[in-house]
Amino acid sequence: MKIQEKEIDFKLIKATLSGDKVALDMLIKTHYSYTFNISLKMLYNHQDAEDVNQEIWIKTITQLKNFQFKSAFKTWLYRITANHILDMKKKSVEIAISKGFDGYTNNLANISSKELNKEEMISLKEAVEEAKISCMSGMLMCLDREQRLIYVMGDIFNINHKLGSEIFDIKPDSYRQKLSRARKELFNFMNKQCSLVNKENPCSCSKKTKGFIDVGYVNPKNLKFNVNFKNKIYDKLVEKSDKLDSIKDNYHTRLFQEHPFEEKNIAILDEILNDSKLKTLLHLN
Repeated sequence: MKIQEKEIDFKLIKATLSGDKVALDMLIKTHYSYTFNISLKMLYNHQDAEDVNQEIWIKTITQLKNFQFKSAFKTWLYRITANHILDMKKKSVEIAISKGFDGYTNNLANISSKELNKEEMISLKEAVEEAKISCMSGMLMCLDREQRLIYVMGDIFNINHKLGSEIFDIKPDSYRQKLSRARKELFNFMNKQCSLVNKENPCSCSKKTKGFIDVGYVNPKNLKFNVNFKNKIYDKLVEKSDKLDSIKDNYHTRLFQEHPFEEKNIAILDEILNDSKLKTLLHLN
């Protein structure tokens, strides 16, 4: 994080702790979408991600008085995010996808593959992209929760090893090893199954789209992941690496980074301002 951004966060936190609602609003707006997008990549389901993200922010604001102004606020926030996600009860998709990559392979095999004609390729263009994002997001769920979180933060959101080790409170070497194992498991699956990574694979997004529609994974009239978002995750990364373009084993990571970055309309502030305990805690006027 740039020093200027760190200092701005510090000023907003100090103002918030003095009862400034505008400062709290700015602090939340600066970081809320990042924690939401991490939650979404962890949980697949938008409603689960919304609920968990609100829980994370209520916990963050409740604990704001304990912030020591030593590390960057984002580091502290991501540590709260990681701990909350690792400790929470299993969510719906985590329970549904409980057999890992083997179960996911069998599930994909049971979904019909149909070639799209030229007219269908045009009319179902957005649905094909929806199928791609939905399927790749499902792949993430095959990693165990810690692996998934380390991969989401470490590779998709490009959090460096030093910061990652601080967030997970482990040595940098341990963090690198855990990230490497998660990356390898995901790549091995995609290299065997997914035509986005290995063109020789028969499973392609366009061929599976009608099958996904038939079983209800994709609804062309109600897209969940592909709703003409302006930004991609890659556009929002603080640090970008051109190496991802040239290293084959990391190409799948770039595919995840090209998924939409969803900017959220924040309803949490109203909830916070109407919560008497939080208002008293922060001395909000």
